[in-house]
Amino acid sequence: MRKWLIPAGIIALLLIGGYFVVSFYAVKFIQGQLQKVTGPGFTVSEIHVKSTYLSAKGIRYEDPHSKQKSFQIEEMSIYPDLASFLTGTLGIRKLTIRQPSLYFYRSREGTFAQPWVSMEKGKEGSEISKDGEPKGKGPFHIKIGRIRIEKGSIDFEDRKMGEPPAQIKLRELDLDLRDIQYPIISTHSPIELKAKMEGKTKEGNLYTKGWIDLKTMDMETSFKVREIEVKIFEPYYRKRVSAEIETGHINMDARIAVKKRMIDAPGQLELANLQIKEGGGTVLWIPAKHLISILKDKGNRIKAQFHVKGNIDDPQFSLQETFLNRLAISLAEALGIPIKKVGETLFKGTGKGAEELSEGFKSIEELFKKKKEKKR
Repeated sequence: MRKWLIPAGIIALLLIGGYFVVSFYAVKFIQGQLQKVTGPGFTVSEIHVKSTYLSAKGIRYEDPHSKQKSFQIEEMSIYPDLASFLTGTLGIRKLTIRQPSLYFYRSREGTFAQPWVSMEKGKEGSEISKDGEPKGKGPFHIKIGRIRIEKGSIDFEDRKMGEPPAQIKLRELDLDLRDIQYPIISTHSPIELKAKMEGKTKEGNLYTKGWIDLKTMDMETSFKVREIEVKIFEPYYRKRVSAEIETGHINMDARIAVKKRMIDAPGQLELANLQIKEGGGTVLWIPAKHLISILKDKGNRIKAQFHVKGNIDDPQFSLQETFLNRLAISLAEALGIPIKKVGETLFKGTGKGAEELSEGFKSIEELFKKKKEKKR
């Protein structure tokens, strides 16, 4: 038996040594590709080639024109897939991004501004065609088994909503995304995300899980929101709310499906601990004084069903307006207000539909008057 120990030990050492040698050259290759795709404005303070992975630290992006620092990563670890490397392709078994932070905004004109790594050109001017496939030699092809983001943060400023702009702040963001390829192909990539949303007095939680097609942007996910402050979204609803909402938080469960640019999202929303300042005004077309009275009877908690459907590319479709209009109808029904629906046009959120919705809610005052007269 002992005579096999020495040969077995030698073979084991060769296998282990070969693994580390191949890993070393694999991460050296990845290091070269990483440096190619970092264009103007990107800096990397440290790159270390470990025995089995590449570590890049202090990744920063500063806009060359505005000098705005909008993107940074404390550390990124790239673990190569040795099997794919030996076949002549670049495969990454796992990509871990630790403590990334991203700032971007939407201008008053509705244009999104964010840092993007310019990967439109590959070796010596080769380009990506419109369908995502390389022209000529094309850029390098990457397969990533898993992308893991840990302790990330996102700051989004929506200036289109007027002054002050909407501020969405996500913290402690963890993302798990699997089966990704570049150039991007159409495939179902499993996704799971959880994060905290920062409010004025507390943090809420959001969670989503399902799949996404990164090429077509089709998706099927579950979406959960817990204890997110209503005031965070004030810039989005202030044109529909003339009364002052002082406090309150949102709980929501929804299923979001997007196929061929058609969105279908049924769900349930709960408004809890809602406090409305005494006085006049309306909340989603509902007179505030009547809403306050009903809220007291319901323990300041209201549950409403909603179902948002529409074509994302339709210029007459607004996701924000459609959601608010659907919520207004559901909220009125949950409060026991017999609002007459005026047809599907009112859910488009623009033009005649929104006007009809407003007209529909004008009858609420009369409905409450009749109820009071009956009680007498």
